[in-house]
Amino acid sequence: MNCGTSNSNRNSLLVTGSSGFIGSRFMAWCRQQGIPAVGLDIQLPRRAWGDFVECDMLDRSRLLAVVREVAPSSIVHLAARTDLDGRSADDYPVNSIGVENLIHAIRGTAQVRRCLFTSSQLVCRIGYVPAHPNDYCPATPYGESKVLTEQRVREFDGGGVTWCLLRPTTIWGPGMNSHYMAFFNHLRHGRYFHMGPSGLWKSYGFVGNTAHEIGKILEAPVQTMHRQTFYLADYEPLSLRAWINAIALGLGRKQPPAMPLPICRTAAWIGDAFGALGLGRLFPLNSFRLNNILTEYRFDMEPTRRICGELPHTFEEGVKELVEWLKHKDAAQGRSESGGTA
Repeated sequence: MNCGTSNSNRNSLLVTGSSGFIGSRFMAWCRQQGIPAVGLDIQLPRRAWGDFVECDMLDRSRLLAVVREVAPSSIVHLAARTDLDGRSADDYPVNSIGVENLIHAIRGTAQVRRCLFTSSQLVCRIGYVPAHPNDYCPATPYGESKVLTEQRVREFDGGGVTWCLLRPTTIWGPGMNSHYMAFFNHLRHGRYFHMGPSGLWKSYGFVGNTAHEIGKILEAPVQTMHRQTFYLADYEPLSLRAWINAIALGLGRKQPPAMPLPICRTAAWIGDAFGALGLGRLFPLNSFRLNNILTEYRFDMEPTRRICGELPHTFEEGVKELVEWLKHKDAAQGRSESGGTA
């Protein structure tokens, strides 16, 4: 096995899930900051931001060998299955067994001193405000699997090192997954409409700011972060309507019209019927999605702000970067369909 490491790199950072949406951006942040980082993922990275090793979090013996060879002083654990398609928490073994395997590897590697374990806001249903970090109320199998993530970390005390839990909210920006691509396609072709009259304020986070927050928490004094739980989002909530309007404008489209709520609910019921017939993917709206859209949520970001300070990207900068990425994808797809090369 060759991780691309050397003795001079023994104080490096190990980032699991480094090929993913947040992981890729965090690896770029590390490079910009001059922090030596080794990426670990089951998939090859889309762009090389540092050393990389391919490894499945469910392969305990290989994971232990990799962590021992890299011998990092710190680990940022981002690897996870994050879709909402599972039928039970058992469909997300990397979020429970994978975490146990990482904790085993931490215990078996003396050099590791700190680990940031990534969970999710969905350990509680959208709109539910937990009274304390152990107050769980998941609404999906994915959320249940992330409850298991947190419970494993607490049960094993993070492997005996300095640790904290990170709960990303809805993170947006270049590299968003295919679920959001469907939404952007509807927006491009004029098939999206606002639901109801409200601005719908939500704690979202631009991915560039999220990478900054992870980095700052990683560097924070032990007494400010050990055994703590931090939400990752921009400090001020954004209006879902304003966000979508800004993206539409950037794409050269008109602002979407607003649909009265009774019509939205009727459309959602139709989507429910399609889902009951196993045809849910043919209809973009159902009651679950409608409720998530209509539910406002604002997290207390002050604990994160105290550690991370000013965020590097404004809302406008984030939207511009996202729009440029979407246009690039459109251009690349056009070249591919016409037989050209990217």
